[in-house]
Amino acid sequence: MAGVCILDEFEVHKNDEFLEKAEKLKPVLHRTEVRPQKILKGGEISGFPEMVLKKDDSVILDFGDHQVGYVTLDLASTGSHQDAPLYLYLRFAERREELDSDPDEYDGWISKGWLQQEYIHVDVLPEKLALPRRYAFRYLEIKVIDVSLKFSLVINDVTVTAVSAVNSGEIKPLKTEDPLLRKIDSVAIRTLQNCMQDVFEDGPKRDRRLWLGDLRLQARANYQTFKNYDLVKRCLYLFAGMPFNEGKISACLFLEPEPEPDDTYLFDYALLFVSALADYYEETKDEETFADLYPSAMKQIDIALDYLTDDNIIPDHSGEFWCFVDWGDDLNTQAASLAILIYSIRYGIRLAEYAEDQERITMLREKEEVLKKSAVEHFWDEEQEMFVSGEGRQVSWATQIWMILARVFPREKSHELILRTIDRNPEVRILTPYMYHHYIDALLRTGEKERALEEIKRYWGGMVQDGADTFWEVYNPDNKNESPYGSALINSYCHAWSCTPTYFLRKFYE
Repeated sequence: MAGVCILDEFEVHKNDEFLEKAEKLKPVLHRTEVRPQKILKGGEISGFPEMVLKKDDSVILDFGDHQVGYVTLDLASTGSHQDAPLYLYLRFAERREELDSDPDEYDGWISKGWLQQEYIHVDVLPEKLALPRRYAFRYLEIKVIDVSLKFSLVINDVTVTAVSAVNSGEIKPLKTEDPLLRKIDSVAIRTLQNCMQDVFEDGPKRDRRLWLGDLRLQARANYQTFKNYDLVKRCLYLFAGMPFNEGKISACLFLEPEPEPDDTYLFDYALLFVSALADYYEETKDEETFADLYPSAMKQIDIALDYLTDDNIIPDHSGEFWCFVDWGDDLNTQAASLAILIYSIRYGIRLAEYAEDQERITMLREKEEVLKKSAVEHFWDEEQEMFVSGEGRQVSWATQIWMILARVFPREKSHELILRTIDRNPEVRILTPYMYHHYIDALLRTGEKERALEEIKRYWGGMVQDGADTFWEVYNPDNKNESPYGSALINSYCHAWSCTPTYFLRKFYE
């Protein structure tokens, strides 16, 4: 049975069978109790020292690594009988640097509700204060806003019950003698682990949603590490179980209070469902799931083909949040949109071959050749020997990378193009680890294996050298405070699309 609900102009058609299958795959989360490793205004913790705090006193606890979970504070008092409520301020941070900024000065365009801070009154001490919210953090600042003159706060213990769908203790170390690569791999695995909750979240601090673009990359990293196939399967069924009108798959899903798609359709993310399903089937040979979801995958290609103009290109929607590709206000996505369609058609052909769908195979092969020719005809600039995009004929890293991944040119010419791109370094650069993943992929696909490794060490290694114990949503080595949201304070510092070094290192270098 299918239900229908309306989200603005999007009509959602729920497939109850798919959603029931997804619900049965919901994981039982691993729970681990973790205590602070250091007091930053003190020293290392041996056991947990009794800390006595008065009005305006504060302490910063370092839990030693990025945690996702639920915090309990064991609080008591000393001095005379408590004659007024304890008034506490708590602030959680993924990076130490966050605590040096003033959250009251935040002026980004995303809700400041995502900033992890709490003002709490405790009427009666002693109290084991179990905070109801889940936090993503390494550092916890505890500040006493006020107590009376007659008593002081005693902190006996602080614990976090860390949660994840997986246990990183099951993963064997990367086979390498390079300490930086080992560190990059372990940080990538920690990033992936902390994003693997009831679904593959994009970020455990923000947005805590299931995004299709992130899922595809997380799944690839998962296949090389945790091999939790059920969680991937659950997420694929969730996306296919709540399509919009025409069968469009939403870019992201909310999970609480019940699964519901966000009213966001992204051209590229919907298409990438095709490669996500192909990856899953090739990894698992799960015939039932493949048979269930094959029509949904093919539908995304059909929908995308309907956007083609008579000239076999995609109209330029760069002024809208319509095709993501990468963050960046200046990025024109028209050419990349066509390349992502060609890329997805290649995966669609693979799926059709598995399904022995000869009619679909023939149609897609013909369309692939037509679109490759159109890409060259409309977007290749012979004088610059680069692909351009949009009316302003913009040259960007993203456009070159996606044209390479679409195999618009033979491998030798694609190899020349990636080297030319590196040499010329177009001004419209890569902003996120999401796009860097595709850059590394393009280097590998053109035979630049050693350069790809050096880029992993330079880019993700740069985050490690800047103190990352999980990889970040946005990383610009030339501007460490880069943010697409108006403030780095709201950035996610444990983000799903950043976890793929472990995929590359274990698949191509072990």
